[in-house]
Amino acid sequence: MKRLVDLGESAGLRIGEAPGLTYAHMSMYHSAMARASTTSDAFNAVAEPRRRQILDALASEEHSVGELVETLHVAQPVVSKHLKVLREVDLVAVRDAGRQRLYRLNGAPLKTIHDWVRSYEQSWSQAFDRMDIVLQELTSQEDQ
Repeated sequence: MKRLVDLGESAGLRIGEAPGLTYAHMSMYHSAMARASTTSDAFNAVAEPRRRQILDALASEEHSVGELVETLHVAQPVVSKHLKVLREVDLVAVRDAGRQRLYRLNGAPLKTIHDWVRSYEQSWSQAFDRMDIVLQELTSQEDQ
């Protein structure tokens, strides 16, 4: 196991030097080590707000990349990158239509997310009901 001093020296730091504002100097990021995928399932894929915007746009009808770029006011490479992730987790399907590729929502993988969220519905409803009771009590106390 390397000592902290060895790690600092391997990153080009000497004891007593003020480190920079990033973690790169601490050898936390190794370029040879691949990062774990954060988009391996529908849960992780929809965690990104831009991907949710794309799914919202595709919910009503299929669109080409160009149409999504215009609708979302985002650069084409950004849209393409997010569509790739959504395709990899099967949230988006694509078909060729002449020279265009049209993307559409595949809602089946969203069922897993829906079912998971639905399991919390009862506890959320009960909590909101309790909050309503407390609010009514506070309101009636103010009126007295």
